Amino acid sequence: MAGRAQPSGPAGSGGGAPGLLPLLLLLLSAAAIIPRGDGQNLVTEDVTVVEGDVATISCRVKNSDDSVIQLLNPNRQTIYFRDFRPLKDSRFQLVNFSNSELRVSLTNVSISDEGRYFCQLYTDPPQEIYTTITVLVPPRNLVIDIEKETAVEGEEIELNCTAMASRPATTIRWFKGNKELTGKSEVERWSDMYTVTSQLLLKVGREDDGVPVICLVDHPAVKDLQTQRYLEVMYKPQVRVSQNYPLQGLTREGEPLELTCAAFGKPQPTDMRWLRVDDEMPQHVVVSGSNLLISNLNKTDNGTYRCEASNAVGKSHADYMLFVYDTTATTEPAVHGFTQLPNSAEELDYGDLSGTSVPPTASTEALPTVQLSNASLASRPDSRAGEEGAIRSVDHAVVGGVVAVVVFAMLCLLIILGRYFARHKGTYFTHEAKGADDAADADTAIINAEGGQNNSEEKKEYFI
Repeated sequence: MAGRAQPSGPAGSGGGAPGLLPLLLLLLSAAAIIPRGDGQNLVTEDVTVVEGDVATISCRVKNSDDSVIQLLNPNRQTIYFRDFRPLKDSRFQLVNFSNSELRVSLTNVSISDEGRYFCQLYTDPPQEIYTTITVLVPPRNLVIDIEKETAVEGEEIELNCTAMASRPATTIRWFKGNKELTGKSEVERWSDMYTVTSQLLLKVGREDDGVPVICLVDHPAVKDLQTQRYLEVMYKPQVRVSQNYPLQGLTREGEPLELTCAAFGKPQPTDMRWLRVDDEMPQHVVVSGSNLLISNLNKTDNGTYRCEASNAVGKSHADYMLFVYDTTATTEPAVHGFTQLPNSAEELDYGDLSGTSVPPTASTEALPTVQLSNASLASRPDSRAGEEGAIRSVDHAVVGGVVAVVVFAMLCLLIILGRYFARHKGTYFTHEAKGADDAADADTAIINAEGGQNNSEEKKEYFI
């Protein structure tokens, strides 16, 4: 029971009531001067109604003793006295009257009808209880304003959703597709009404193009009230290169090679071209629109071939690494090398890495490292088939060349050293027989030589 008992007083007379009615009401009130100790018998409930709907007010008596029941409005004017309506307001209609209940309906409820309505029971002492009518007003209008009708990927745009003239204030929720987002709300009060504006800042990517942004209202007067705007996002091309021939296996000398470049963007790419990275395009390569054809492969065709595409937003590319094998090569390709990396880290989730290609890398941005699974690598065609075996053979050749250079250098060093020692080999003289050269005969020379040996300071030996 949501009412509150109050002491009864004289009821206000309604417009148009008979002349004897006020006197009768006064007499009934004056008669209840001797308390009898009876408990509170009146029961009622508060009413919540949406503006324009019907509100039903019920005054019930638990233990009826045929006492008179009446209903009064917030101004304490009598709406119904028993089954009689003194108040000339046709929106009030009697739904049920009995000794135990007075039920009245109020149609086309407005804000002015909100307030306390009183049920009175003329017992001894008289009893009174009130019920409160609360009027809900749903938002009059729900509008989304977007800062830019067309955005570019990577930009942050502002969206505002406004719910006007509601009561109570609404709660606004944002959704992008099925994902709920968080906005910032402001509430303004005008008289008894509330206007709520919610702001959402959203950084858009290419995956947001065509996705609805929904503004949803939570309000007790309305269900599923929402409005939406579809995002329009422009983004630079996404480039993919596919190998038309050979479909599988090695790219061998003498065989043809056909590549096709596909680019998708918004707006659609207007410029597409093929080029060879770090080298000129071979003269025998035929480029026709998005197709590249080499009718007779040879070793000089090895290299990286790039397809570039551009639109009003920017430029992207995808690379194809070509390795031409001998005609006798039989090794099946272990991996293939379309080097098509994403433009940014955010695009790692955009492409399907398990397919034939992934989003291309823009020529103006750094290339992040992408780790691909063995299954995805094996499913993607590339001209570097069997490169692992070729690398092993190249390693052996390099090792052999290094060994040969080392042996040749050692031989040259030995020859130079031999020639050096040969040129400095010969007779050398000491000073042990100094003075014997001027002797007249042998005996004198021996004597002079022996005399020279006594002078230790003159006996010096030089080795050249």
